[in-house]
Amino acid sequence: MSFQSLGLSDALVRAVAEHGYTTPTPIQTQAIPAVLAGGDLLAGAQTGTGKTAGFVLPMLQRLSTEPSPHGARGQRGARRPVRVLVVTPTRELAAQVEASIRTYGKHLKHSSMTLFGGVGFGPQAAQLKRGVDIIVATPGRLLDHAGERNVDLSTVEILVLDEADRMLDMGFLPDIRRVLALLPAKRQNLLFSATFSDEIKALAERLLDRPRTIEVAPRNSTVELISQKVISVGRDRKRELLSWMIGTHRWNQVLVFTRTKHGADKLAQALERDGIRAQAIHGNKSQGARTRALADFKKGGVDVLVATDIAARGIDIAELPRVVNYDLPNVPEDYVHRIGRTGRAGADGEAISLVCVDEHGFLRDIERLIRRAIPRETIAGFEPDPAERAQPVFKQQRGQRAVSGPPSSRARARQTAAPRGSGHADARGHDRRHAQPHGVSRGHGQPQAHGAHRAGGQGRGAGHGHAFARGGGTHATTSAPHGSRRTHAKPR
Repeated sequence: MSFQSLGLSDALVRAVAEHGYTTPTPIQTQAIPAVLAGGDLLAGAQTGTGKTAGFVLPMLQRLSTEPSPHGARGQRGARRPVRVLVVTPTRELAAQVEASIRTYGKHLKHSSMTLFGGVGFGPQAAQLKRGVDIIVATPGRLLDHAGERNVDLSTVEILVLDEADRMLDMGFLPDIRRVLALLPAKRQNLLFSATFSDEIKALAERLLDRPRTIEVAPRNSTVELISQKVISVGRDRKRELLSWMIGTHRWNQVLVFTRTKHGADKLAQALERDGIRAQAIHGNKSQGARTRALADFKKGGVDVLVATDIAARGIDIAELPRVVNYDLPNVPEDYVHRIGRTGRAGADGEAISLVCVDEHGFLRDIERLIRRAIPRETIAGFEPDPAERAQPVFKQQRGQRAVSGPPSSRARARQTAAPRGSGHADARGHDRRHAQPHGVSRGHGQPQAHGAHRAGGQGRGAGHGHAFARGGGTHATTSAPHGSRRTHAKPR
């Protein structure tokens, strides 16, 4: 099977070949014809199997061969109507998808842009008003621009929800509902996800119209080319063991995951003191700092990139040799996404998890999810103390019971999320604002003084009580006191 046989134009086939690909992957073989046919699609595949090209290539094909039904200019006089909207959970993934659009569409005439926080609002607004064919956005910043009337989404022909399961885990469903309310009823909907949870199926039933379903691997499975192992270690010796492993084996490109942003900074600083070049990347870093850290890691300027789960879906590094879970994730699905950063595009990879007694419950949840036992080993001199007893991973909060192995992924997500309405970055490292009482206006996301009231923000009403209807349109909101004020975190 070749890309040309899937119905792609010579311009797209040439761009794919120039990028080094000649044979489509299984997800591409099935998804490309399905998207070209014009119907809705629900597709699940292991991370690293070419999922992005599975929707980008046919999307570009349709745009290049089918003229916009809205003509050359949009309803509000923009140079081009927005024809495609891709929504992603993180900035890094948005940048990755838009880079793929530019790579595969290099021989076509189209325009694309990203919309996410951490960068200037004004330049984004200016580009939107000039007109753009394809927008790749995180939900919050997209709605900020919609509230300021900088973007008209009524002309969208194709909607893509990429990593939809991650967006649900992060609590973006209210924002997704608001986005849908801004879209035309007639459109093509594509849901792509690395995992295929029951919640995703429920979302698909409400959003998609007689979709074709593609699942090229068992749900929540891991790539077979990734060698996985668990190293048992005492809770206070993880950093020492990690430094020893990096130095002994002379690793020069290691992606290390921690549970918290503070933990990422602390570990990166400790590794630097050990003589190991390391940088941290998480939601409290500016977008420029995150971009520079990732670029340094890719080109070999640093040996270790320490990340929170913000990077699990947005880092795409060719032939990344290994991933280390310094902390096991408390949501088992995140393990699949973390280790999926290695073993991509048919390359071998290694995933190592440093596990202390506090994390045994998390390990059991992960093994139950992936339906396999992960081999365990110890390293001489770093064996865990048999007398060490498990302690709660999360500090006890008022009215809650401290636990080391929460009962479900949804409960775990709630334990790590910031309080609703706080406006602060959540525990996964994604700066996002939560739903607010009816009647509170939302602006474009720039910082302001505590307690200051915002004007604008049309379309960003209450976070609860919306009717979920395919194609958007009417939706009801629950009432709440008017005149509420809120504090905003940094812009998305």
